[in-house]
Amino acid sequence: MPRSPLTRTAVATAVAAGLLTLSACGLGGAGHPAGEARKTGTVAGEITFRTLQLKPVYTAYVQGVIDSFERKYPDAKVKWEDVPGDGYNEKLVADAQAGALPDVVNLSTDSFQLLADRGMLADVAALDGGVAKEYVPGAWEQFKLPGKGAGVYAYPWYVTPEILTYNEDLFTRSGLDPAKPPTTVEQFFDYAEQIAARSGGRYAAFMADPKGRLPGDWQKMGVPLLNQAGDRFTFDTDKAVAWADRMKDLYAKGAMPKESLLKADDINQLYGSGRLVFGPGSPGFVKDIKANAPQVYAQTRVAGAVTGTLGHIGIYAQSLGIRKDTAHPDAAAEFAKWVTNGPNQVEFSRRATIYPSNAQGLADPRFADRGDGKDAETLARAIGAEQLKTAALDANTPVQWTSQVGDAVAREMQKAIKGEEDSRTAVRKAEEEANRLLAAAGRR
Repeated sequence: MPRSPLTRTAVATAVAAGLLTLSACGLGGAGHPAGEARKTGTVAGEITFRTLQLKPVYTAYVQGVIDSFERKYPDAKVKWEDVPGDGYNEKLVADAQAGALPDVVNLSTDSFQLLADRGMLADVAALDGGVAKEYVPGAWEQFKLPGKGAGVYAYPWYVTPEILTYNEDLFTRSGLDPAKPPTTVEQFFDYAEQIAARSGGRYAAFMADPKGRLPGDWQKMGVPLLNQAGDRFTFDTDKAVAWADRMKDLYAKGAMPKESLLKADDINQLYGSGRLVFGPGSPGFVKDIKANAPQVYAQTRVAGAVTGTLGHIGIYAQSLGIRKDTAHPDAAAEFAKWVTNGPNQVEFSRRATIYPSNAQGLADPRFADRGDGKDAETLARAIGAEQLKTAALDANTPVQWTSQVGDAVAREMQKAIKGEEDSRTAVRKAEEEANRLLAAAGRR
């Protein structure tokens, strides 16, 4: 389901909120499929394809992809079902328990983890050897699992990288050079401090929102979130404390809207009304501003994402998983590859603000086109594509960082930022609560 990253962040948070509850629903028990599908060499049979909230906007596109596949493989039939976003994970769990998962299923990062961790998805690297080279490395690697070796448990579909968006006029008013945007978290904070000093309260630099900023900021600063086994949080470090101290100082100086610490303001509205310097890191957001706030759009600049000391960005990816015990593995695998091939992904990108995970698709000239170098939407598309070619996973949220963990950490960081608790205590208590939640999830 194509969305702007801000919306996707909210969706990912809501999805993750159900993971602890859903882990107790029995997916690890009798619901496991008995065997692993293996290709037979014959592309035939009826398969079910489930997508997430693509109708009615993308009905013609998806149906066209299905029709062309069936023309190529006349012995194969695809039954398409599209379901709403609300309750999507719960439906996956119920279908898994009932042995009724679709043959090919559209998965977000969270729903992928929910099924793959419990052995419900086919290893597509084993099912379809050699296919890895068709995809952008950062996207293909996203669907590996810790402790599962070289296994990959979904075909990457459409992806979205981070970028940086900012208001050139407000940058200049703040004494900053619009041609030199920040490149690290620390530099981003330095710029925010200068913005607060020059704005006189007329505008702010960025949203406080610790739940939205973490764990990404920490990862980019090199804070280790988890131990090597992935069974314990380890972010109680000097760098995490320094982050909380800096956020407290910036908040006090007015670098962030005061109300943004405790509630989710509409960042599009704030940026679109000229009261925020940095907008969401999303090519889709740029398109929204162009449509809804043309005067601010005229002042909008885009650049590569803030990467931090790791030098990498995170990517948001949707994928297509194959039911582990599908009765028609050849049809399922070939269809998933068909949906995610270069031409089909490029065509999808013309209808939605998404990028191909397919290397051939990402090499399409439209993603290198910078136009006259002045239109923010065109530049955003090109900059995002450039970053995707080398994107790694350093800033991707691990599945252990559930919504409950995010809430617990955010509560402590809010206390630190408001000055109600010293930062070292807040980080320590946040890690303790995060580990309590992680241990409780493991016992279910």
